[in-house]
Amino acid sequence: MFESFLFRLGRPFYAFAEFNRKIGAFFIFQARFFPLLFSRPFRGSLFLRQLEVIGADSLLVVVMTAVFTGMVMSIQLYGAFHQFGAESMMGYGIFLAIGRELGPVFTALMLISRAASAMAAELGTMRVTEQIDAIEALSVNSKAYLLTPRILASIVAAPLLIAVFDLAANISAYFLAVQLGVNENAYMRTIVAYASLGDFLQGCVKGLVFGYLISAIATYVGFNASGGAKGVGLATTQAVVSASVALFLTNYFLSSLFLLLDW
Repeated sequence: MFESFLFRLGRPFYAFAEFNRKIGAFFIFQARFFPLLFSRPFRGSLFLRQLEVIGADSLLVVVMTAVFTGMVMSIQLYGAFHQFGAESMMGYGIFLAIGRELGPVFTALMLISRAASAMAAELGTMRVTEQIDAIEALSVNSKAYLLTPRILASIVAAPLLIAVFDLAANISAYFLAVQLGVNENAYMRTIVAYASLGDFLQGCVKGLVFGYLISAIATYVGFNASGGAKGVGLATTQAVVSASVALFLTNYFLSSLFLLLDW
């Protein structure tokens, strides 16, 4: 009974230590891998292929998410601003919220659900079927060959998709606001008067960080998968959950940093 008590007492500490071990292993892996992003040869064909898979193939789901996000924002803000007769300020409020927060976060979530899960599953399958071992047996750096194109493509694709999200969301919000009765000239006037390029660029900078973070987690989890088909499934789930949690944590710290820098 005493041993059972000690076991239960020590379980949280063991779980915490195991969590720290995994975090440390991830950072060590990234520190050793990071120089490969700038090493030769640059595999342009693999990069373009991954850019198509991660970026172009995610375009439709990003646009659909953006359109409905913009429409929901327009409905909710109209209900709030209408109480004070300040419907004209909806334009700037929506532009600010989408450009700084909703655009980068929602786009990153779509990339996690569609691209990051696919990366983890594909690399995990290659690991458990020993395809990665075969690549290394041919004296090819498997990390540079498999991981670099995916991470670079994610870094490039994320800001571009965020820009598309911002455009689609703002257009849909504008048209619905006009349908709700907001003066179209007043709506646009507040955007021109108060919005700045920094509101848009802040989201794109977040996109660069999110693109690296999402792909780094997904490729790491998939690359180190084990345990056959079950292990691939667990790796995919772990990649999605870990990337999602890391996304929100990173978004908080980036937003705090931009506030500290008065940007």
